Amino acid sequence: MTVCSVLIAALLAAIPILAQESPAASQSVPTSITPQEQQGIDRDIARHFGDAPANPGPKANLSGAMRAADVRAAMRKVADWELAWSQPWFDRIWTWSVLYSGFMAASPALDDPKYRDAMQAMAEKFHWELRSEHPNADDQSVGQTYLELDLLQPAPEKIPPTEAALDDLLAGGAARIPEGQAQIPWWWCDALFMAPPVWSRMYGVTRDARYLDYLDRHWWETSNLLYDPHRHLYYRDITFLHQTDDRGNPLFWSRGNGWVMGGIARTLAYMPQNYPSRGRYEAQLREMAAAVAALQDKRTGLWHSDLLDAADYPQPEVSGSALITFALVWGVNHGVLDRAIYKRVIAKAWRGLIGQIYADGRLGNIQQTGAAPAHYLPSSSYTYGVGAFLLAGAEVEELVAHHGHAEKTAAGEQ
Repeated sequence: MTVCSVLIAALLAAIPILAQESPAASQSVPTSITPQEQQGIDRDIARHFGDAPANPGPKANLSGAMRAADVRAAMRKVADWELAWSQPWFDRIWTWSVLYSGFMAASPALDDPKYRDAMQAMAEKFHWELRSEHPNADDQSVGQTYLELDLLQPAPEKIPPTEAALDDLLAGGAARIPEGQAQIPWWWCDALFMAPPVWSRMYGVTRDARYLDYLDRHWWETSNLLYDPHRHLYYRDITFLHQTDDRGNPLFWSRGNGWVMGGIARTLAYMPQNYPSRGRYEAQLREMAAAVAALQDKRTGLWHSDLLDAADYPQPEVSGSALITFALVWGVNHGVLDRAIYKRVIAKAWRGLIGQIYADGRLGNIQQTGAAPAHYLPSSSYTYGVGAFLLAGAEVEELVAHHGHAEKTAAGEQ
């Protein structure tokens, strides 16, 4: 273990576990869903992003052990249920594009082309076009799937619409930025999952360094504005920089930080090892990994909607937790994070995620769309959270394929 790894391990041991189990954490349902939160839930259901039935039925009887067969069984159960439920409603908004990324990861992990074939059909349905003429980060995000499909099987019709949109942005085109927000393209932390991986994949297709340079410039622009260099967590946008909860703690949203960590992983996947700034992304992932590991719930192995407030947000939040898990496992698989340090964190997180699957394959405890911590029913299931779970599962499957015996042991350690 390197000196740096020893220091990180010591830090994880020393930092108080702010999100550890409290009396409130034993509750299985939210203390209250506000009328505003219910409006958001109703809106998401009407838009076919998912739903939250009062009676979702029993939980699945699945093993949370980190064995390849068990990981694949859980992934397949969730992926099959979600594909059957969601395919009639496929769209190009970000809520769907995250799911598409998960399906793309599921096909090789499960050695099953049907998920990738569904993505091919989706792309053809939309003529390989992005959602808007001058796309913001959210509307760029579906390009990740288009580009991955082209990288697997190049074809002349797949790339031009996305390439034209990105080239327009390179030339100075811009999406509208809301009033009161920073006047930069990626003014909210979620954007770092949605857009940079598109730009790095466009580099993967074209080998044109302009795409990497654009994402690099704007990533650090966002980071300099929203990243807390002491807590090693991201604020969602500038409106949260000075907000605090009733206890005086800053507001750090688990899904927002999961978006960033997942965005680092998916950006680095297509960034050359010798790219000048690559080390900065790896360093930020290591910092954030240490920060979130110290906030992992001891009982569930997952993270709360508000990373620092388990009392008011007692439920695990699966979309943020799955994104964090994905980033941690990706970091271990690619030598960015120390496996000896993070294997227990990952094993507990994966076991916790498996515990959120219902007998029919529904993945629960996913917060509805929003920009901040919120309350939701345990049955709450939305497309993007499933996509995050499949991304995490694909990385866990790769991890155990290479380190099976060691990870089996870790899964049993408490």
